[in-house]
Amino acid sequence: MTFQQLNTYLLNKPHVTYDYPFDEKVRVYRIAEKMFALTSEETPLTVNLKCDPIYALELRSLYEGVIAGYHMNKKHWNTVTVDESSDVDEETIKELIDHSYDLIWSKLPKKQKTLLE
Repeated sequence: MTFQQLNTYLLNKPHVTYDYPFDEKVRVYRIAEKMFALTSEETPLTVNLKCDPIYALELRSLYEGVIAGYHMNKKHWNTVTVDESSDVDEETIKELIDHSYDLIWSKLPKKQKTLLE
């Protein structure tokens, strides 16, 4: 997966915005100000994704391309290598993005969801 493909997939999720709160390299994707993905164009291409803690551990044991979240809460975040060097296939990457998005969306207050929809 290229940066462009990753960026397009992330931005096609409903109500997603992005900004650069840390520096000009790290792009943070959000739903209603809540982070669900972080990436940059550096090599190897990686994305930090929110994850259920038990599932996060399972993924780390299954894939070399999934490690504890870099500069993140290691219990709740994974860093996933998404370029051609990764053993994580594109379909799984998309599923992990969806999982991260759904975790954040499910935690938003009903009032906030109503405002977005």
